[in-house]
Amino acid sequence: MTKPSLPELLHAAVTAVGGTERPGQVTMAESVARAIDDGSHLLVQAGTGTGKSLGYLVPALAHGERVVVATATLALQRQLVERDLPRTVDALHPLLRRRPEFAMLKGRSNYLCLHRLHEGVPQDEEEGLFDQFEAAAPTSKLGQDLLRLRDWSDETESGDRDDLTPGVSDKAWAQVSVSSRECLGASKCAYGAECFAEMARERAKLAEVVVTNHALLAIDAIEGAPVLPPHEVLIVDEAHELVSRVTGVATGELTPGQVNRAVRRAAKLIDEKAADQLQTAAEGFERLMELALPGRLEEIPEDLGYALAALRDAARTVISAIGTTRDKSVQDEDAVRKQALASVETVHDVAERIVNGSEWDVVWYERNDPRGGAAYRYSGASVRVAPMSVSGLLREKLFADRSVVLTSATLKLGGDFNGVGASLGLAPEGTEGEDLPQWKGLDVGSPFDYPKQGILYVAKHLSRPARDGDRADMLDELTELIQAAGGRTLGLFSSMRGAQQAAEELRVRIPEFPILLQGEETLGELIKNFAADPKTCLFGTLSLWQGVDVPGPSCQLVVMDKIPFPRPDDPLMSARQKAVEDAGGNGFMAVAATHAALLMAQGAGRLVRASGDRGVVAVLDQRLATARYGGYLKTSLPDFWYTTDRNQVRKSLAAIDAAARQAEAE
Repeated sequence: MTKPSLPELLHAAVTAVGGTERPGQVTMAESVARAIDDGSHLLVQAGTGTGKSLGYLVPALAHGERVVVATATLALQRQLVERDLPRTVDALHPLLRRRPEFAMLKGRSNYLCLHRLHEGVPQDEEEGLFDQFEAAAPTSKLGQDLLRLRDWSDETESGDRDDLTPGVSDKAWAQVSVSSRECLGASKCAYGAECFAEMARERAKLAEVVVTNHALLAIDAIEGAPVLPPHEVLIVDEAHELVSRVTGVATGELTPGQVNRAVRRAAKLIDEKAADQLQTAAEGFERLMELALPGRLEEIPEDLGYALAALRDAARTVISAIGTTRDKSVQDEDAVRKQALASVETVHDVAERIVNGSEWDVVWYERNDPRGGAAYRYSGASVRVAPMSVSGLLREKLFADRSVVLTSATLKLGGDFNGVGASLGLAPEGTEGEDLPQWKGLDVGSPFDYPKQGILYVAKHLSRPARDGDRADMLDELTELIQAAGGRTLGLFSSMRGAQQAAEELRVRIPEFPILLQGEETLGELIKNFAADPKTCLFGTLSLWQGVDVPGPSCQLVVMDKIPFPRPDDPLMSARQKAVEDAGGNGFMAVAATHAALLMAQGAGRLVRASGDRGVVAVLDQRLATARYGGYLKTSLPDFWYTTDRNQVRKSLAAIDAAARQAEAE
């Protein structure tokens, strides 16, 4: 029997999922197959509606060797494992004459820990473990969540938190899960043979396609201890998110609460001298956190340096003491010891990293006041350290010894892939060099007719937005646009404060159009309610720029209040911008404009999600039309018909609204 061709395989897969074969999808699949065969690297921009999942899954399954697929969002992971892969494997089985196995693999804390469930949770204030089921009132939300988890543990085959519906609170889940540092290890744990996390790792070792997330991919690269099975091919979907996810994993944080928790956990396991040393260091750190001012620390202040050095040295002493002291009076001592060790090691590692200092790290002090008021407590303060850039790390760890395919609907910014490529550690496309990974960029387009389906409107007449300033004219414009659209509006704001102010004001001005606000319900509930009622509007901030997929008449107007540049006082972004400038580059374009272009492209992508969608993307920031960088930003957006004519836009919105209402009536 002859080997089936890629077009045959793709046709079978597309038919199995009930889709339509797209030219861009075919081009993508062929290019991915070539990259896999050549061992080369590929960046693919595949617009909404292309069917990019099958564009990489089919060549991956045809390859026959292990492929790791890393995604950013839970929604796509579930889509791949629950829908796309099962159907594709069934469709390709007769042609490949084998049935490729696939598996999902996440970080350990995503799986139910049977030891925690059955033996209890280490108690900070007392020796040993306590029974969380007895400690929580059965009528409380926590108690009810814990009882559900205990019942679910007898039913679940995966132990994966995301398979539990409805979900439980983070507090409840923390009672029945462990981090990799807290885990006893399968060989030492009484429940090692039944461990859900270990079973997931074993399934991954046997699978041809392993679906994971960006965070686990980052941990695999950064920590040096492999958590993913060996693989020749890596496919990164939602690749526009990779740099921020890797940065998050590589960021360290110290808070007074975290340090005090480490003190309490270690105190019962070490001698009094070591415990007092750590307690004294923690108190000194806590006092400084109360006094310090937010902002970047280009040089570590002397008093903070002393406090962190004291913490590091005390933590090192405690780590040694925990390893040598045994106390048989402590119930399930190994579990208590492991949790204490994990807490103290984290304190030690972050303190040492900051004290040692590195020109490649950015250190800053931050205050987190969730209430937004003056009743601030130092316990909401932290000192943080993050890499100036992860590009070198990614170049060294991601692109060595394997073929890498990165894909997203938004990788081509300002007309080329070089901006995103640079953030990934790649030299400009076509650059030759012994240590430079060679790569190609490919834009397979979109099946949608953007100039006919959408309008890009820039409100050029509005005043230039000022940071946190009152924008009465913007609210007037937003009100008129929503009225013209008959609701149907997704409002994307550059700050939560802006979203809240707009929601409060417009709820008074136009009460006939319900305004949903991010944070008032779960994101899933908000999107469900937004899609259910065309008159409804949904306002929110960053996560909504990428998290809303509502095809049809409920979303016919996407509004951005202003260009989403990073805040000027963002320590990490400003440090990265300055580093580019010090090297002779344009820091604003390389960092701030690239950041804004990526978010705007994601935001504008919320409008057209299906071939029948029509609508307007309205940017209420004149700078998109007047500033020198406006052309770069516009080039990064879908190719909508462009206008600054407010009257024309209102007429178009009214016509789209009328057509939608007529269709709904029929």
